[in-house]
Amino acid sequence: MDYHIDAKNKVLGRLATDIALILQGKKSATYQRNRVSDDKVYVKNVEGLRVTGNKLIQKTYYKHTGYVGHLKEKSLEQKMEQDPKWVLQHAVRKMLPRNFLTQQRIKNLVFVDKAGAVVRVGMMKKSVKSAK
Repeated sequence: MDYHIDAKNKVLGRLATDIALILQGKKSATYQRNRVSDDKVYVKNVEGLRVTGNKLIQKTYYKHTGYVGHLKEKSLEQKMEQDPKWVLQHAVRKMLPRNFLTQQRIKNLVFVDKAGAVVRVGMMKKSVKSAK
């Protein structure tokens, strides 16, 4: 079953919780915890997400490059300006159970841009090209 969600003026955490439940298949009559459901979630107007409180300034995302002293940090406000789809996908991914089904479930989260075209966000992994 396909779920179409308009994210305009929705709170980030509450929306991510609803999407995580759908991706797990818990809203389906044929729920099995060891199977990936056939439910897909199409989200549009991701730029219109909102957060409560001072999270835009206070919430920080950390990334370490692997080198000493290279801990990078960005606030939620910077991440939302850069890529709001990543922020929602990250929140949903953190709310899913951590097991081998997580990547397959997150693939059922699809973003729709303003023109109506389907945009899939990659799983935050950089592809490594083989050096020859």
